[in-house]
Amino acid sequence: MRKDELLDTLRRSFDGDAWHGPAVTDAITGVTDVQAARRPPGGAHSIWEITLHVAAWANEVARRLHGHDPGEPQEGDWPVTGGSWREAMQRVKAARDRVVRRVEELADADLDTVVGGTRDPALGTGFTYGGMIEGLAQHNAYHAGQIMLLRRVASV
Repeated sequence: MRKDELLDTLRRSFDGDAWHGPAVTDAITGVTDVQAARRPPGGAHSIWEITLHVAAWANEVARRLHGHDPGEPQEGDWPVTGGSWREAMQRVKAARDRVVRRVEELADADLDTVVGGTRDPALGTGFTYGGMIEGLAQHNAYHAGQIMLLRRVASV
């Protein structure tokens, strides 16, 4: 996949019209703060927590695309909820804008740059920039699906 295709996939994972179903913003739109904060049985993450997690990893990918060493997101892997639900939704949109803007700046040749040295799927190292961008879109699709399931549970 080259840059234009990756950008399209990434945008769709955040903003919709993806073949897999609802994107992240589709999934969180219309969620109330009560629904977002509700923790499902068994200690699973809440919609709010998942939303902040998605934002944190989009920010981390943007950081890596600027040449920074890979690590856990500065906000943490699972940031603590705080502030308002509206602010959490804005954090996802700001992170989306940040990572999309950075991908737009890349040349096709940049997509072959390897992140980190050693292959570590959990940390996302040993992938190319292109693989990392594709992985972020997959990450978004996974968590958008979780949010949709949690919304269904919250409305029962």
